[in-house]
Amino acid sequence: MSLSAPQARLSSLPDGKPVTGFQANLDVILDELTQIFSESAGDYDRSGAFPAENFRRLHEHGLLALTIPQAVGGGGGGLDEARKVISAVAKGEPSTALILAMQYLHQYRLQRNTRWPEHLRRRLADEAVRDGALINAFRVEPELGTPARGGLPGTLARRTAEGWLINGSKIYSTGSFGVTWYLVWARSDDPDPLVGAWLVHKDTPGIRIIEDWDHLGMRATCSHEVEFSDVRVPLEHAVSVSPWSAPTPEFDAEGALWMAVLLSSLYDGVAQAARDWLVAWLQERKPSNLGATLASLPRFQETVGRIDTLLFANRNLLESAAAGHVSAAHAGQIKQLATSNAIRAVELAVEAVGNPGLSRKYPLERHYRDVLCARVHTPQDDVVFGSVGRSAFGAAAGSAT
Repeated sequence: MSLSAPQARLSSLPDGKPVTGFQANLDVILDELTQIFSESAGDYDRSGAFPAENFRRLHEHGLLALTIPQAVGGGGGGLDEARKVISAVAKGEPSTALILAMQYLHQYRLQRNTRWPEHLRRRLADEAVRDGALINAFRVEPELGTPARGGLPGTLARRTAEGWLINGSKIYSTGSFGVTWYLVWARSDDPDPLVGAWLVHKDTPGIRIIEDWDHLGMRATCSHEVEFSDVRVPLEHAVSVSPWSAPTPEFDAEGALWMAVLLSSLYDGVAQAARDWLVAWLQERKPSNLGATLASLPRFQETVGRIDTLLFANRNLLESAAAGHVSAAHAGQIKQLATSNAIRAVELAVEAVGNPGLSRKYPLERHYRDVLCARVHTPQDDVVFGSVGRSAFGAAAGSAT
């Protein structure tokens, strides 16, 4: 998809106006959204409310359908376009960006997944384009934790003549209240259980959202616990399942690369916001005993130089990965490097300003809390480094034979 040329009409909004978000002025639109989202980001952080107004604006510009193919009404955007949008949104309000990143990832993947019934893929595309419907996967459980480290889910899908009955509980369910479609990670009651994703609409009877999300950062993601009690879905809504004895990975190499680049772009966007605040603060702060702004002092200039160098490395890595110049085999390393750089950049900003960096009066404290959440996303550092290390020893063993 080329963003330098006007995009064809995607759909109509409720007032009849066309969605025309993918146009030559995308940079202007993203700059405006960053500014608008940043103005309310502190309020969302304090309230923990779902950022519905942000998604209304994104839908208004057609950006919720960015990674849906043009053939079914979407923007046809790829990873580079998605990266660009996620970075700009995260710079304004990162919880919105995390929910949006999941929308981009899942819509891109499901529209190319022939295991899904065609009419369900089309329905989800149509609803995203027309209504701004969101989708996300709910995988983590109170007892099991994340399935990325192995194990059968406790959530059970029991086959009946009328469809599947789903029972179980999911925690860290990003987007909860605002997501239209849930991809619920579960297992069937077969002797060799099917394991994977069941498609569930948010309004299906038997769903209860337990408002327990009280996190250090990313508070507006509304990642509450979602409980499923005899939730009935059609048999065909077992959209991406495989036998436990012959499992199919949730993501192939391309999916892993998308996840790594989008998550990294999100937390890099947070670091960019922290950097911009720091530069402005240093230019404005003029201690009486100095007679000049703090920006005139070499030690602060050096700190900003260190931050900009970390972000320079991120920008080049993520742009290269999104353009296909970095192998998907390095997805975990991309995530580890970029998010570590983002965390260190914000840490340097906090260290530089002292108490104001930890004061709720200023947004830097919020940026610091938000960027630390990068560490909990899959794959975590130990998994990344362990995998890379095993590959190194495997390669060494192979060359010795």
